[in-house]
Amino acid sequence: MNLLLLNERQLQGSDRAIVQGRQLQHVRQTLNSQAGEQLKVGLLNGELGKATIETLDDHEMQLSIKWQGPPPAVLPCTLLLALPRPKMLKRVLQTCATMGIKDIYLINAWKVEKSYWQSPWLKPEKIEENLILGLEQAGDTVLPTVHQRKLFKPFVEDELPAIIADKPAFLAHPGSDTACPVAFNQPCSLAIGPEGGFTPYEAGKLEEAGFTSVDLGQRILRVETAVPVTLGRLYTL
Repeated sequence: MNLLLLNERQLQGSDRAIVQGRQLQHVRQTLNSQAGEQLKVGLLNGELGKATIETLDDHEMQLSIKWQGPPPAVLPCTLLLALPRPKMLKRVLQTCATMGIKDIYLINAWKVEKSYWQSPWLKPEKIEENLILGLEQAGDTVLPTVHQRKLFKPFVEDELPAIIADKPAFLAHPGSDTACPVAFNQPCSLAIGPEGGFTPYEAGKLEEAGFTSVDLGQRILRVETAVPVTLGRLYTL
């Protein structure tokens, strides 16, 4: 945890907060902080600041806060991600939040097992839990929005054109003749398939919608690796 990310419920007025639970245990046991020390804090979907620990015991920590400024700039990329298996989903969501992605679509594909959509990790509170872990790692405060789309064809035909309008769209697809851009640093959409990739039909539908297939090289990457590798290639972080 590089940032103590607070929510409105923890605030006591505009410049004070009370912290309990997981965050308190991290400050006490991992950071080994003491009263009088300072912590980097942020307000969920708000500013960053510095907090002074006024009191600290087994039950709660009281902070006085000085807000200092906005969080880091967002990564201007809309991510379409074929739903990974549940254990991988947790890591991918944390990675997306850490890297600054703010708009994520979890979509269906032929190679996505139906059971994945029943995972408890798709519940809103579990998604938020992992996104917050990613924000705490990065020192960011802005919570990404995660959309779930279980029907591939209706989504691609009816909804996707408006999502990708007026900006480039890249499909990370092994075997493409076009190399993925480097230091693109502009708004775009990015689609990454499931383990084993999108089927030719699915890749074709995405290309019809406006995506350009791009290749990352000779190595076949897992989804949890392909996401940071592709984003790191497209953007100077």
